[in-house]
Amino acid sequence: MLRRKDRTAKASEAKALSRIPALLRGVKPDVALSFMPDGGDTLIASYNVHKGIGLDRRFDPARTIAVIREMSADVIALQEASGRFGERASLLDLDRLAHECGLVPAPVSGPDGQHGWHGNLILFREGTVTSARQLSLPGVEPRGAVVIDLTLTAGPLRIIAAHLGLLRHSRARQVETLLSVAEARDGRPTLLMGDLNEWRLGRRSALAGLAPDFGPLHATLPSFPSRFPVLALDRVLGKPHDLICGVELHDTPLARVASDHLPIKASIRLGAAAQGAAGGAHRTVAA
Repeated sequence: MLRRKDRTAKASEAKALSRIPALLRGVKPDVALSFMPDGGDTLIASYNVHKGIGLDRRFDPARTIAVIREMSADVIALQEASGRFGERASLLDLDRLAHECGLVPAPVSGPDGQHGWHGNLILFREGTVTSARQLSLPGVEPRGAVVIDLTLTAGPLRIIAAHLGLLRHSRARQVETLLSVAEARDGRPTLLMGDLNEWRLGRRSALAGLAPDFGPLHATLPSFPSRFPVLALDRVLGKPHDLICGVELHDTPLARVASDHLPIKASIRLGAAAQGAAGGAHRTVAA
């Protein structure tokens, strides 16, 4: 049985979700300002897996894993990898993910039986996690984020994986919380990625507060709903701004049915960013 807090949050979420058809009415897909050029050394992805339930309303976590395998990403942030309310049970077979995709989870001390935190799960191919923490995000709904420091072959990276709320004022407060953990002590580059639930651009966007630190905020790719995507809810943003050299949708027949969101991928120049950060730190000390 759901606790009163969960029932209240679920009712608020249902009310916000009920507004989506009206929001979609008359909306045209955003102009894709994004691209995937050559030159990146690391492939990043973000995917709201919709609790393993596809547009055909079938619960099929094996199909979710098949989409993840299609992407061949070095790092991937998943949202809704566990139930949203009640026991929040995990849904994906981690052994199968390791065997079929070569991906392992970043260690996060969530409740027993749960992968990740509030449905946020970070998987990576080769590397070492030197720190990991989870954040509870402010707002009406139960939302969270995972923050890890990861050293990959191409260099060190901080990753903030989040699933922001459906209410705009909650998202604005959640962005403030995420900004408070964006800066790593060693100056390593940072990625903020996930289902940020915001399609607006400019000052009307709840993400506007990210602009001084993260980009490219203008590079929007409609990812929802997966059958005919018109809203750019899913983002990969980098700090510094030139960390990301391109983004694209992972739009395949399987991805269009496996979830209500399409995954997005980003190519990053991690080696160059890490060298720049090290050089900047050296110059600062010398000064």
